[in-house]
Amino acid sequence: MGYRVVDHIVDHLAGIGVEFIFGVDGANIEDVYDAAFYRAGITAVLAKHEFSAATMADGYSRGGSGLGVVIATSGGGALNTVPALGESLASRVPVLALIGQPPTALDGQGAFQDTSGRNGALDAHALFSTVSVHCRRVLAPDGILTALPAAIAAARTLRGPSVLLLPKNIQQSVVAFNGGADTGRWSDVRPGDPQAIARALRRTAGPVTIIAGEQVARDDARGELEALRAVVRARVATVPDGKDVAGTPGLGSSSALGVTGVMGNPSIAAAVADSGLCLLVGTRMSVTARAGLDDALASVPVFSIGSAPPYLACTHIHTDDLRGTLSTLTAALSGSGRPPHVRVPDAVTRTELRPPAHHGPGIRYRDAMAALDAALPDGVDIVVDAGNIGAAAIHHLPARRGGRFIAALGMGGMGYSFGAGIGMCFGRGRRTVVIAGDGSFLMHGMEIHTAREYGLPVTFLLFDNHAHAMCATREQLFYGGRYSYNRFGPSRLGAGLGAMFPGLPATDVDDIASLPAALIAALETDGPAVVSAECCADEVPPFSAFLDGPVSKSSVAEEIQHHVAIRT
Repeated sequence: MGYRVVDHIVDHLAGIGVEFIFGVDGANIEDVYDAAFYRAGITAVLAKHEFSAATMADGYSRGGSGLGVVIATSGGGALNTVPALGESLASRVPVLALIGQPPTALDGQGAFQDTSGRNGALDAHALFSTVSVHCRRVLAPDGILTALPAAIAAARTLRGPSVLLLPKNIQQSVVAFNGGADTGRWSDVRPGDPQAIARALRRTAGPVTIIAGEQVARDDARGELEALRAVVRARVATVPDGKDVAGTPGLGSSSALGVTGVMGNPSIAAAVADSGLCLLVGTRMSVTARAGLDDALASVPVFSIGSAPPYLACTHIHTDDLRGTLSTLTAALSGSGRPPHVRVPDAVTRTELRPPAHHGPGIRYRDAMAALDAALPDGVDIVVDAGNIGAAAIHHLPARRGGRFIAALGMGGMGYSFGAGIGMCFGRGRRTVVIAGDGSFLMHGMEIHTAREYGLPVTFLLFDNHAHAMCATREQLFYGGRYSYNRFGPSRLGAGLGAMFPGLPATDVDDIASLPAALIAALETDGPAVVSAECCADEVPPFSAFLDGPVSKSSVAEEIQHHVAIRT
């Protein structure tokens, strides 16, 4: 049989520490599965849908387990990966996507699933180039020797998805084994020089506020961030998708301000406005993250340190290595370099968003998050989906000490959490809790079957409000509630899943009194388990664009709301 291109790919991935590849099998990717079968150290995971396979790779990478790899066949299978790769691109998550294509001899000849771009065929290279930091179509067997390490290096250094388009005949071709291919390890990691920030902090009079983001987790720089916080006696807020990087016990919990943005704590704006300096660490401060903060940020000096400049005007220092750069900054501010005029800030009372009281049926979002907070031990990873319940979890549920808290806010694709939670669980090997609504479940919840097939310790907490509830809220608030396209008929997700997947612990919970025991039982299950909690689509979530107040009236919130004129 010889040493095929697919054998080289799988060996190379194993050589750089990749343990799992995620995909859905098919004719034009089956040879990669074949190669993985014969390679010790690589597990080829079979998902139910290519979107979820790509989010598994995203969650694996985002969880800090290494490079996430997704494989997909041609045609519809390839196209199904696009929205998930878009999320990885927007959130700057390194992922390698290996996309099968028909044999090159059929390019432009009307082949089934032709994406060569020739003779009127869909152009996969053009398409995937828009959702990746690097895309290459491999057209000769020996091309894989340079294409693969280049793709891996691009994903890691440019921080995003990297795509290789692999025609079937190229995958099956024999390639000369060179035994010393570049492993594609990090090749352009640039530590930043933070001296400009050090000088600004030495001149600062008054409190310092730090807003920390997702790069702190990506670079494993939590300890270094806490050391800096202690030196300058700062208060720390986090952006929604960086919720676990600070503020947990041992990481400055007594100085934590909460979460910024449209699902965050309104009191952060006052804390920023009262600062002598605001330092952004590892975040670009997207619209979702800075809602309600524009005026406060405009009133104080703002500095930034991270791998990409923020979306607001500030002094930015580039670094691809937050651990090293934060350590350098802390050292520069220690001893004789300590800032003389920064002061311990006055205590700030953390405020919560106040949705209107809801008296309808079902479990309240806030009560559910309190019950979950009481049940979750340290070390648990949490993955949150889009929608009303995602907003409630981001606003009310603290991250666990030693655990990750992931929310995909780059594209906000519904159903992301099911694949991402599974991928992160594969990589980290610990209890993972997926929090999602029934709308997200109906899109990609069948990946619960994948968790069952592999015996993964994933607890799926589903909130069943029989609607795309955030869209139903928008209909009520912005269109007078005169109609709804977004409400579903009733369902019993726990009972249904229990019947579909024999042996899967799955239960339905209708009242808050029954929820704690159901959560504890699910968390104590060795493998996956499901708790479906009945709630109500008419409850307004903690989402500032739906509420009265200064955050909801800001220009940023208006962008989020996309208000329309209501017909009379």
